[in-house]
Amino acid sequence: MTGRLLVAAAAAAIAVAPLVASTYHVLLMLPFMAYAVVLLGLNLLFGYAGLVSFGHALFIGIGAYTGAFLTSHCKIRSLEVILIAAAALGALVAAPVGALCVRYVKIYFGMLTLAFGMVFHTFVLKFYRLTGGDEGTPFLRPSLLGRSLEAMPKIDYLVGPYYYYSLAVLVLATLCMWRIVHSPFGLCLKTIRDNPAKAETLGIGVTRYRFHAFVISAVYAAVGGALLGPPIGNVDPTLAYWTHSGNIVFMTLLGGFTSFFGPVVGAFVFIYLQHWVMSVVPYWRLIFGAILAAIVIFAPGGLLGLLEPRRAAVRL
Repeated sequence: MTGRLLVAAAAAAIAVAPLVASTYHVLLMLPFMAYAVVLLGLNLLFGYAGLVSFGHALFIGIGAYTGAFLTSHCKIRSLEVILIAAAALGALVAAPVGALCVRYVKIYFGMLTLAFGMVFHTFVLKFYRLTGGDEGTPFLRPSLLGRSLEAMPKIDYLVGPYYYYSLAVLVLATLCMWRIVHSPFGLCLKTIRDNPAKAETLGIGVTRYRFHAFVISAVYAAVGGALLGPPIGNVDPTLAYWTHSGNIVFMTLLGGFTSFFGPVVGAFVFIYLQHWVMSVVPYWRLIFGAILAAIVIFAPGGLLGLLEPRRAAVRL
């Protein structure tokens, strides 16, 4: 009951943020909501299936470049069409990549995903005429629910209609993922994570379930990548670079991959802490590295994992 109240309070706070918070902090909420969608999918693979992907920036890049290509070259401005196209292309690419990667586990799976991510990064960097190379491709302002908002100032557009549109996508993605992880499919993934050999003896197709989890995770990453595009306004190869994959894994560890909402909390803390540390010291990655080391040593369950002992004590 307490958990539901906390989730409701957090959702209400996010909903009223544009009305009470400064424009700067509201704008920071846009990448948070996009990354929250990505991390909901990544945690299905990481926290529930037990597979750590170091190449998920590949699918974030696919989503972002899909939106940039459609708005710049195809003159398609509908964000609904962009999100559907990004999800479809993400699933299409994830099918052959996942079919190969899920045959391996542990470091081998991680290295394969990293390799595919670097292949895509090289593609968007070198195919200049299609992707714009290191200069990137403009992501023009999309229409929302069939309404063109070109006349609205960009800041007003982002902290108003686009903010609540992103929030609606995040809520929908959260409800869908909640249903997935609490379905028989999600329970099978947990069994595979804990004991793959036992899952095989129970008749669970381990490779097949891992493949489906990989594709779903890729779809979420592509949708999140498409949501990242409009606030940035320009999509470049850094979105598909391996360090970006490292950042989202760090977000997952920071919040706690053993909890459903842990990665979402990790994304929020990461984004705001990053901007605060960057404003104080230039070597913010050094500070983040120290934080990650401290979490691994003292709180392997992440920030939300720190609450588990208290919850257990309350139950007792």
